[in-house]
Amino acid sequence: MRARKRFGQHFLHDAGAIGRILAAIGARTGEAVLEIGPGRGALTASLLAAAGALDVVEIDRDLAAALRERYAAQPALRVHGADALEFDYGELARERAQPLRVVGNLPYNISTPLLFRLLSYSSSIRDMHFMLQKEVVERIVAAPGSKTYGRLGVMLAPRVRATRLLEVGPGAFQPPPRVWSAVVRLEVQPTLPAWAAEPNYGAIVSAAFGQRRKTLRNALAGLLSAAQISAAGIDPAARAETLAAEQFGQLALAVASGARL
Repeated sequence: MRARKRFGQHFLHDAGAIGRILAAIGARTGEAVLEIGPGRGALTASLLAAAGALDVVEIDRDLAAALRERYAAQPALRVHGADALEFDYGELARERAQPLRVVGNLPYNISTPLLFRLLSYSSSIRDMHFMLQKEVVERIVAAPGSKTYGRLGVMLAPRVRATRLLEVGPGAFQPPPRVWSAVVRLEVQPTLPAWAAEPNYGAIVSAAFGQRRKTLRNALAGLLSAAQISAAGIDPAARAETLAAEQFGQLALAVASGARL
């Protein structure tokens, strides 16, 4: 089947890359594995064999139908014809009576919103292994002070432990994308720090990186005074890219306190 641009499809076909990805995932018998966007099924058969049962979510009706036909004699594979951005991961975890291990070669155009959709079901997910655009993975794993450090990494930092596993070149896909890809492991953290649960956390991070060339004193002027920033133990003259996630959390707590100094 031809790749459809509207779904951002690039089908993985390189045997070497497939083997390395499967080894990195390390699926085991009895685990609740869910594959998002199986496409032509490059990983599907091996994931099913390793776990003993497999759920897949595929938005493309033709691809979903082809998978159902191919695995008609194997009821351990369940094909959910659905949009991954709307799928109920909590319900599936309840059915499987354990947190999910989620795997996918994600279309670049939905990768970020899908990550946050999945993390809204954090209690239902054990870990995630995703093929993403290399630049996105670099942003996820970036450390404070690096060029790629930004909003995405800071928002994910308290929620997951991120590890870049391997890179995959364009030639491993059909059709080949214009960019390199990388596989990242995201281990969902069992508890969320109080500072990350603050409703203002996202607003602080967005404001700080929305004007990242400005100092915090100027970028956060509508949320915090310079005195409040100092009281949180942070230099008002610092810039967003120098702060660790927990420091953004301290600023979110300062907003919650509501006491202008």
